[in-house]
Amino acid sequence: MKLKSPKHVEPTDAKERRETNVLVCYPTETLPKVDLAAAFTRRNGAEFFNSIIVPARHAGCVDVPAGYFARILSTEGPQVGDLNIWNTHNIAERFYSGKTRALHGTHVSTGDTLWSNLPYMRPLANITCDTLDWYGFDVDGGSVHDVIGTRCDPYTGRLLSGENYHQCCHSNLTRAMADHFDMDLSEAEMHVHDVMNVFMLTGFTHDTHQYFMKASPVRPGDFIELEAQTDITLGLSACPGGDCGDEHSSDTASCFPLKIEIYAPKSLDGFMPSKINLYDRSHGK
Repeated sequence: MKLKSPKHVEPTDAKERRETNVLVCYPTETLPKVDLAAAFTRRNGAEFFNSIIVPARHAGCVDVPAGYFARILSTEGPQVGDLNIWNTHNIAERFYSGKTRALHGTHVSTGDTLWSNLPYMRPLANITCDTLDWYGFDVDGGSVHDVIGTRCDPYTGRLLSGENYHQCCHSNLTRAMADHFDMDLSEAEMHVHDVMNVFMLTGFTHDTHQYFMKASPVRPGDFIELEAQTDITLGLSACPGGDCGDEHSSDTASCFPLKIEIYAPKSLDGFMPSKINLYDRSHGK
């Protein structure tokens, strides 16, 4: 956070320095385009495969084969979910929120790709449908489905409140991952990573540019749907902040379960699983 009262005097050319041109760091024109029309064709007629219910203040994991669709669904009330994604067969490959944000912006929606970490750097899933795409950006600069936040965790909670809290999304995801992949909690925790905040309404304040949250506009029946681009495992925590309109990690906020439904397309004709990044990893040697 920048100082409100700077310690140094503005130089005489401060205005000129501030008015330089804005350049997008990562132009996306050369990225593979998400073929939504082809995805819609595969989705039409897709058959229900399986589902899980993620209880309030808990997390769950589910495997999604390449080419299958995963729908994250609000069922009972406004609820935010923290999403992790791993390659089912190699959990060292996982969702890379920072690069997804750098490529697609602070908030993601239909047509955006969820990318994996280095050195894999490939599409894990494409967003093919989002019933909250109407929200856009509000007057506060807020929007839905952010890839800014890191997940609520017990370490930051301890620093800020001096208390231990175990139903935060980091701990929820750690327990769920340990159960799903049959590993110790200490090992599982090392693979829990920065999230996509599903349904969460966030932004940065205009004055101090601090991360803020507002009550999510999600309502029962709303969903966001992903098409898996390789075999992936989703880990989803139903955040203890509920709709995140009042509190972040709390046993008093109104919280609701979330549901993940998996759909199997009748045909994978035309679907090509994503391939690991072609960079040769020589690093100039």
